[in-house]
Formats: sequence, structure tokens, C-alpha cells
Amino acid sequence: MSQPATPVSTVLITGASTGIGAACARELDRRGFRVFAGVRSDAAAQDLRANASSRLTPVRIDVTDTALIAAAAKTVGEAVGDAGLWGLVNNAGIAVPGPLELVPLEAWRRQLEVNVLGQVAVTQAFLPLLRKAAGRIVNISSVSGGLSAPYTGPYAASKHAIEAITDALRLELRPWSIRVSAVEPGPIDTPIWTKSTAVTDALPAQAPAEITALYEQRLALICEAIAERARSAAPVESVVRAVVHALTAKNPKTRYLLSWDGWITFQGVRMLPDRLRDWMVRKALGLP
Repeated sequence: MSQPATPVSTVLITGASTGIGAACARELDRRGFRVFAGVRSDAAAQDLRANASSRLTPVRIDVTDTALIAAAAKTVGEAVGDAGLWGLVNNAGIAVPGPLELVPLEAWRRQLEVNVLGQVAVTQAFLPLLRKAAGRIVNISSVSGGLSAPYTGPYAASKHAIEAITDALRLELRPWSIRVSAVEPGPIDTPIWTKSTAVTDALPAQAPAEITALYEQRLALICEAIAERARSAAPVESVVRAVVHALTAKNPKTRYLLSWDGWITFQGVRMLPDRLRDWMVRKALGLP
């Protein structure tokens, strides 16, 4: 059976330039882990090194670039040797919002390439190292992985996929005592909110005016709802605590539901009749 990590265990975190990934990297470093933090720029690497120990090593990873993933796996493999990799935190992600009718297919491809295929590519590359350590995989999902809200279809689709992948991996990797968990936060105070709003605001310029006009009122309401949820977003530390528990507990949870709406979504709402569920979602978002 897999045992809890020791203070010298090694963890790789993707998407560690900002937000959840950066916060997890710093906290795990503080706790004595050897952290390889996936970043996409020298500036992000320098920022992570500030106020961190020498154990924290930024490594260049773009989850859509198989060559960079392979190079990172080689770097980490040489560093850990036969001890292997204790933890992989699949955190890298983006949010592409908007009406399905208006989201360009290229934006759809980017959403799924980063949030789904990128996570699979990284997991495949690092599984040999995880198997050596009988380690842990932590996938950062979302309450959107259990319930699709209007105008978040691409993002919700990617998180539904992460839920399916997590379930499959949990069963497939059991013979090697590799534990797999999903962390499912609600709104978290990270830059993804401002990035999402920027994409939503840009959508009307990418589609025929007569089509965007059909959605104008509802898009305004959704932007208001996003802004309101951003103002009440939970601190990133709530996600960090869940990730730390998933990596250190003797018996980590399979799912970490971090908010009341997460519990409602995963434990109750999905069991409701579709039309009742649709009414509840519209009501919560202020949609007519």
C-alpha cells in the first residue's frame, strides 16, 4: 500500500506560474518537498524562486508541447533516480467561456488541448517515475466537472473529461498503489477570473453582429454573475490545503469538494430531473 510522503519527496506541478499552481509550489517547498514547478517563462521562474528554498526548481513546461514535456520528464527523472516521483499535480488550465454558437472552433481546440489532452500527455510522460515511488496524482478539476452552466460549455466539457480521466486512472493504476485524486473547487481567487471575463468580452467581435445581438442581454448577466462570484471567491489556500492532504495523507480522498456548491453539485444536483436542475441554474445566475 502506498505510504505518505516523506519531507524529501519530489513533486511536479504544472501551471505553476500563477494562481493555484504557484501557491501549491511555495507551500510544498515550505513543507520540505523537492518541488519541480512547471512554468512557461523566465519571469515566472524568477518570481517563484523569490522567497523559496533551493529545493524549488522551475522547469519549462507547456502542456501542449510534447517536446517540452519529454525534456521535463528527463530532467526530473535524472534528479530523482530510482526513488521516483512522489506526486504529480495536474493544475495547468485555461477557461474559454461564451455561447457555444459563438465560440470559434480554434478556441474549443485550445480549451481541450490545454485542459484535457495536455493533462493526459503529462501524466503519460511521468507515470514511469510515479510507478517507481508508488506515488500520487492530483488532478485539479472544478465544480464545473459535475454541472455545466450556460456559457461555460467549453470549460465545463474539459472538466467533465478530467473527472472521467481521474476515475479511469484511479482504477487502472491501483495495481501499482498509485493514488489518484480530484480537487474540485468552486470559484477561487485567481487570475483565471479576469482572463475569462476578457475572453467573454472579446467574443462579440468574432461573430456576426446579428448573432451576437441575440445573446447580448444574457451575456451581460453572465458577466455580472462572474464578477459577483469573483468578489466572493474562496482564497487559493483552500485548494492548497486539499492538494497537500492528497499528497501527504495515508488515505487521501478520491475527491476533494471545497465549497457548499461543490457538495450540492456532486452529491445532489446531478440526481435531480433535468428541467428542475436547469431552473435552479438559471435562477442562481439571474437568467430569465
